[in-house]
Amino acid sequence: MEAPPRARNPQAVLFACGLNSVRSPMAASLLQQMFPQGLYVKSAGVKKGELDPFAVAVMAELGQDISSHKPITFEELEDWEGLNFDLIITLSPEAHHKALELTRTHAADVEYWPTPDPTDAEGNREQKLAAYRDVCDGLLMRIRRRFAKAGAASG
Repeated sequence: MEAPPRARNPQAVLFACGLNSVRSPMAASLLQQMFPQGLYVKSAGVKKGELDPFAVAVMAELGQDISSHKPITFEELEDWEGLNFDLIITLSPEAHHKALELTRTHAADVEYWPTPDPTDAEGNREQKLAAYRDVCDGLLMRIRRRFAKAGAASG
């Protein structure tokens, strides 16, 4: 059975993870760069964390500046602008549960992309950066695969 057209070509995408400090801002930045005009992209977390300097450094290597990102929670996003998203992509189990809870009253599709938390990486600076790069590469691969059709349709 085919996915509904709304799921294939969303207009507004929310990436969500635990703290909105690493995975979801990275994913939002990657997707936004791919579709600068075509999509509305935001990120949120279950709880509010602090923007991670390793995430900022890895994104800077790709020419993307996320240094001004301010982590926010689902609730803050809902209060400020509502949860008007066609698609919520969750990157952690806690974010997935939260999104499913919220979508009982919001018409949005939810996709779960289990993504490791690079903040658990141990070792020196280079080893930690490598873990963040791996997460970034994985997100980029999934974003390209998931949104390739949308790009072809709107480009």
